[in-house]
Amino acid sequence: MREFGLFVDGGWRPASGGATYESINPATGEAWALAASASVEDVNEAVEVASRAHRQGVWRGMSGKARGEILNRVADMLIERQDELVLAEVADSGGTFRKGNIADIPAAMQTFQYYAGLAESMEEEVEEEEFVPVPSRNIVRREPLGVVAAIIPFNFPLAAAAWKVAPVLAAGNTLILKPSPFTPATALLLAQLCHDAGVPDGVFNVLTGPGPEIGATLVAHPKVAKVAFTGSSKVGQIVMRDAAATVKPVMLELGGKSANIILEDADLEIAVRGALFGTFFHSGQVCESGTRVLVPRTRHDEFVEMLVEGAKLIRVGDPMDPMTTMGPVINESQLRNIERYVGMGKEQGSRCVFGGGRTEGMDRGYFHDPTIFVDVDNTMDIARQEIFGPVVSIIPFDDEEQAVEIANDNMYGLAGAVWSRDLERATQMARNLETGTVWINDYHLINVRFPFGGYKRSGFGRELGPQGLAEYQQVKHIHVGESSSVDEKYYFGMLLD
Repeated sequence: MREFGLFVDGGWRPASGGATYESINPATGEAWALAASASVEDVNEAVEVASRAHRQGVWRGMSGKARGEILNRVADMLIERQDELVLAEVADSGGTFRKGNIADIPAAMQTFQYYAGLAESMEEEVEEEEFVPVPSRNIVRREPLGVVAAIIPFNFPLAAAAWKVAPVLAAGNTLILKPSPFTPATALLLAQLCHDAGVPDGVFNVLTGPGPEIGATLVAHPKVAKVAFTGSSKVGQIVMRDAAATVKPVMLELGGKSANIILEDADLEIAVRGALFGTFFHSGQVCESGTRVLVPRTRHDEFVEMLVEGAKLIRVGDPMDPMTTMGPVINESQLRNIERYVGMGKEQGSRCVFGGGRTEGMDRGYFHDPTIFVDVDNTMDIARQEIFGPVVSIIPFDDEEQAVEIANDNMYGLAGAVWSRDLERATQMARNLETGTVWINDYHLINVRFPFGGYKRSGFGRELGPQGLAEYQQVKHIHVGESSSVDEKYYFGMLLD
């Protein structure tokens, strides 16, 4: 069994009092690692460490080029240690071996490479001359915020950490990262890796542990300058409330109930594969999953038949087996929540045509079959609530106007997709969708160069792209007036003769 401490001030340390907890492998239901369980005391100490590092300027005082070189070293080391990181990611999160190698580690590497480039090229100061109303030299500076608290979920532990850590560090801030208590390992390994690459002591710290006290203390701490949170909309509301006491900005990436729209002229073979991937990737534990598939009524039965046949090809099993394409959900509580929604779907009149229960033959761990519902109305709970599991609702529509209306009739607005051979037609529909990301003839493809974030209760602020860097900077204007006597400044006459 692996053992992990907290990572604070450039090194490992136990939690105060020596408290620990077990990290459970979702595929076996058994502990695979022992992690330190931080207390409020540990939070306060970590904030002091990060605040001191910021005041001393050990990181923000470096040039952007120097910071970028270190971040590029982190990217290289992620690939060098890919095998270790994949094994930890699979054991912690239940994500498949395929997902770890194809998606998780490359995504983290690309994120660090991208923000290394932005750090090296960004202009910290822009200067220009102005003559109205008086001659002056004007400097606009982009400066780091200070101590950033980042809280990430269990579904993509390493990639989610990279989305926060890389831009926070590129902008010159210090950081305290709190991973989900279910998936502490790769965030801690990333911290050690960043330290080995040259990130100074105290700049990047990681606190682990169950219970809400750690996150609540971080959010409310007066020395934390900003909170970046990814998780449920319910907890996001609490984060906003607790941050308001110190009037600190927050960035929220919250839940989703995305609409995946199949138009009449879509290539159904491709669209079906896209719908399967859009819903069942990582057992549906993806905030922007396309869990509402909107299909023309004229093609509904054909589409459903093809979708069911495709679902039969999904291999549910041990995530360490390279042949497995879908692993477990994160824990027993989440598995029961999925079962509850499946029961609600049946009670409210929808019909389950595939799956619908725990996976037979998987006596250990938390496995649920890919599940397909038809006869779904957009008012049903399975069509409105984020289930965060492998459950998809097929909803028919009569025309494109109705499809847009159904898609937008939800409290969330994180993502969506349109499938069509007519790209102009699909693009126009995308413009009408109230959501932060729209894919056309694709799903789940996130490019680090472009912004990601939500509308409505899916949150606000943007990750990735240059917007993701700007989230962790503040802007200062310095006005340099020409030296002259007071009486030459005409506006002083409003007060002085």
